[in-house]
Amino acid sequence: MAEEVIVAGWMDYEPGDRATMLKALTELGRRTREAEPGCLDYAMTADPGDERRIRVFEHWTSRQALDEHFATAHIKEFRAAVAGLPRVGVSLTAHTVAASRPMR
Repeated sequence: MAEEVIVAGWMDYEPGDRATMLKALTELGRRTREAEPGCLDYAMTADPGDERRIRVFEHWTSRQALDEHFATAHIKEFRAAVAGLPRVGVSLTAHTVAASRPMR
């Protein structure tokens, strides 16, 4: 059985670019969740305390599912659409899930 993967972290954009990037990421997330069975969750959200920062959370059934995500048509379209919006900072980490339990 493949181990699940969680990608977490943040990406920074110029304050004037963040809203445009978030709109593109919202569409990318919708398409990813709808079209990729290996995607368990995909969320990019504005950090309320930093006008540049977008928080990242992705949950995948396996490393293979995450790798396949980068070859999809919708990720290629997304990258082309936002090519003019450079990141000014980034910290993203892929975590292999060893165990999970529900929290109450």
